[in-house]
Amino acid sequence: MIFTNPSADQAKRLSVYIIAFNEAEKVRATIESVRWADEIVLIDSWSTDGTAQIASDLGAKVVQVKFTGFGDLRNQALQACSHEWIFSLDADERCTPGAAAEIRRIVNDTNSADAYWTPRRNYFMGRWIKHSGWYPNYRQPQLFRKGALSYDQKPVHEGYIVHSDKPIGVMREAIWQFPFKNMAEVMQKANRYSTLGAEKLKDRKLSMGGALGHAAWTFVKHYLFKRGFLDGWAGFVIALSHFEYTFYRYVKAYETSRGKSWREPGG
Repeated sequence: MIFTNPSADQAKRLSVYIIAFNEAEKVRATIESVRWADEIVLIDSWSTDGTAQIASDLGAKVVQVKFTGFGDLRNQALQACSHEWIFSLDADERCTPGAAAEIRRIVNDTNSADAYWTPRRNYFMGRWIKHSGWYPNYRQPQLFRKGALSYDQKPVHEGYIVHSDKPIGVMREAIWQFPFKNMAEVMQKANRYSTLGAEKLKDRKLSMGGALGHAAWTFVKHYLFKRGFLDGWAGFVIALSHFEYTFYRYVKAYETSRGKSWREPGG
C-alpha cells in the first residue's frame, strides 16, 4: 500500500502516544515533556500504581489495552490517536526542547517525509552512555504521518512496516531515555523480556551450549565491538545485562521445548 499525504491543514496537528505499565515514577516527566502537543494518549495495561490517574490529571487521554505483546499494543495506540501526525514516546523517554522544536518544523513543512527516525541519548548509572550500542540508539521511526507506519505482531522487539514510497527521514535533535532506575529494574526487565523473546525462538534448534554461546557473543559484541568498555562500569553492566537477557531467553525456549522432562526426573 502506498500512503498518500493528507491536506496541509490537517497535517499540522500532532498526537503523542505513550505506552506504560506501572510507570508512576516516570510517566509525569514524560507527559510534561510533550505538553505542547495537540493530543497526548496514554496506552495503559491496567497499571496498579496510579499511572493512569497521573496521566489523566495531566490532561492525557487514557486508553486501557490488555497486554498481549508490544506489536499489538502499539497498533492499538495508533488507532487511538486522533491527528494526522503521530509521535511515539515510551514512558522512560523524554522529549527535549530541541526535539520538540524540530518536530513542529517537520509537521508544518509540506515537503516533509512521511516517517522519521529519532535519535535517543540514553542515561544509565548517572552518565550519558555514548557507546555500548546505546547512541544514537534508534528504536523505530518515532515521528510519522498517521497511516504511514504500523507494527508487526511480535510480542517483544516488534518490527515496523512503512506504508509510503518516500525514504525515512532522520531527525537531528535527540530525545532522552532513562531505561533503568536501578539494578532491580535491570534484572526485572531481563526476566520479563526474555520470557517474551523466548517465543520467537520456538522453531530454532536449541541447546544449553548454544544458549551460552549466544549470550557470550552478545557480551563481546556490546563490550568490545560496540566499545562498551569506554563507558566505564556502566558499559560493563550493560554488556552483562545483554548476556543475561540472551542467556535466559534461549534457556527459557529450551525449557519449553523439553517440556515435562526438563522439570521432573524420568519424564
